[in-house]
Amino acid sequence: MTDHGYKTALVTGASRGIGAAMVRDLRRRGYEVTAAARDAEALSHLARETGCRPLPLDITDGAAVEAALAGLDIDVLVNNAGIVTAVKPFIQCSMADVDRQIAVNLRGLLAVTHALLPGMVARGRGHLFMLTSLIALHPFPNATIYAATKAGVHAFAQGLRLELAGSGVRVSEIAPGRVDTGIYLEAFSGDGDALRDKLFSPFRTLKPDNVSAALLAALALPLHVDANLIELSPSDQAVGGSVFAERSNSA
Repeated sequence: MTDHGYKTALVTGASRGIGAAMVRDLRRRGYEVTAAARDAEALSHLARETGCRPLPLDITDGAAVEAALAGLDIDVLVNNAGIVTAVKPFIQCSMADVDRQIAVNLRGLLAVTHALLPGMVARGRGHLFMLTSLIALHPFPNATIYAATKAGVHAFAQGLRLELAGSGVRVSEIAPGRVDTGIYLEAFSGDGDALRDKLFSPFRTLKPDNVSAALLAALALPLHVDANLIELSPSDQAVGGSVFAERSNSA
């Protein structure tokens, strides 16, 4: 049974990790789910497993987004798609790293939301989810481009909440800490073993199902309640603090 009479959902970045977990959970909840991602083959597998509607889509292509989403009545939009192209100091990153992360993490999200939000407002009902990251609120070194894009989404969610107050459309941001997914795989040149050894194996990290559980909890709240910002971190991960660089005696 769906929440509050909602029937339809669209999840971006649905082919793996958090997105795929959310598709599975929403389908179990009774939603008709459109699963959008670039990987058509992975989406086909997910469709056979869950009964979702696969939608191969590159959200960085604005015209393709408009064409694919035109006329869709979506009650729940989960803006989950995201990439990390580099884990290194900003001055070592290329402008291609900058452009790709902005295109997917920020501009693509804006395009999808722009296509579907008017219908929600016209119907006076709906729930928008923005998947950001703790890094949007607590930046750390070597992922500053990713942090900047996610901070932009955080500001967008805050602004939309002001614009949509009283409209019947809720806006929730979920900001996870380290999650055991493949989002960093490109930054590790596709070396899954190196990625796991560096970021996951030594730690107790979040799992995609943990993040999906936060989505379901926010959806289930009464309609007069909005989970504005959910910070979700492993119990072993702490954020914040500062860096103080020591000076040499000769300086």
